[in-house]
Amino acid sequence: MKFQPDRIDGLSVSGYDSSWLAVNGVRYSHGLLINASGSLKAWPCDYFADIEMSHIDLIAPHETEIVLLGCGKKQIFPSKTMSNAFIARGIGLEAMSTAAACRTFNILAAEGRKVAAILLLEEPATRVIDTWLKN
Repeated sequence: MKFQPDRIDGLSVSGYDSSWLAVNGVRYSHGLLINASGSLKAWPCDYFADIEMSHIDLIAPHETEIVLLGCGKKQIFPSKTMSNAFIARGIGLEAMSTAAACRTFNILAAEGRKVAAILLLEEPATRVIDTWLKN
């Protein structure tokens, strides 16, 4: 899916598919942390199930009022522990599909909000099946 960016003076998500994300026209095949102040970093994992509490320390609280958590194909609610870690840092957290997080990031960043987005990829079907079999 391609997005039409609302602004051209900063970072915006320009496209998204199940296995890649595009920011300002550059494709990435891994999870990303992007913020409205112009920072773009590789996120330490690609899928929601692999997020660890230590990853949250990568988000700079002075640059961020709200984090959009793009969970992949569908919305997955974070654990209470994860939600509380954001609250303790004074940062709002909204979980949604990655496609919705991409669109919402572009809108909020264009409005000048202090927003960051953790954009994760869709888990491949084989990985989902392996997870089910282990549990």
